[in-house]
Amino acid sequence: MGDNQFKLPPGFRFDPTDEELVVHFLQRKATLLPFHPDVIPDLHLYPYDPWELNGKALSEGKQWYFYSRKAQNRVTSNGYWKTLGIEEPIFSSSSSNSTSKVGMKRYLTFYVGEAPNSGIKTNWIMHEYRLSSSASDCASSSTTTTTTTRSSKRRGQPKTEYSGYVLCRVYERDEEEDDDDDGTELSCLDEVFLSLDDLDEISLPN
Repeated sequence: MGDNQFKLPPGFRFDPTDEELVVHFLQRKATLLPFHPDVIPDLHLYPYDPWELNGKALSEGKQWYFYSRKAQNRVTSNGYWKTLGIEEPIFSSSSSNSTSKVGMKRYLTFYVGEAPNSGIKTNWIMHEYRLSSSASDCASSSTTTTTTTRSSKRRGQPKTEYSGYVLCRVYERDEEEDDDDDGTELSCLDEVFLSLDDLDEISLPN
């Protein structure tokens, strides 16, 4: 991973599923639970262009992972992230909660230029994960309980609203190379969503 300061232990590869990113990372952050290993950094994304993420976010192959605060405007110094208006539900795969929605996944593309419509589309893609409403409510309740329990030890420290975080995965799509070994292969839904660049709002069937 080059000079990236956020490194995994030797011999480990970071290759989580969408569900794992939400349940084992984003949900744990929202409930102030520890991470093993704690490798995904907090990053205020939008001052950075996507090609500036190396060394600032956790990198694995050609992908970068980081936590960021929820934001409406995703503008950088050289461009902006444009949402495709798509949100894909993420469900739990456990046998007892097979129909439980744990999070949502949003698709964005990076454009070079001034927002909102004068930019040039690039091959940089972002998957932005957030907790579903029920998971967020649970996380907020747990965070409140945890904060109350620890308040005597942390008096005077500002409270952080961890349920306001999203988890981002950024990568550059390479159309000229096979994606079998670079860790950026797209699912069928990814391919369909990213081919609909001219549509602002797309609704998934219930």
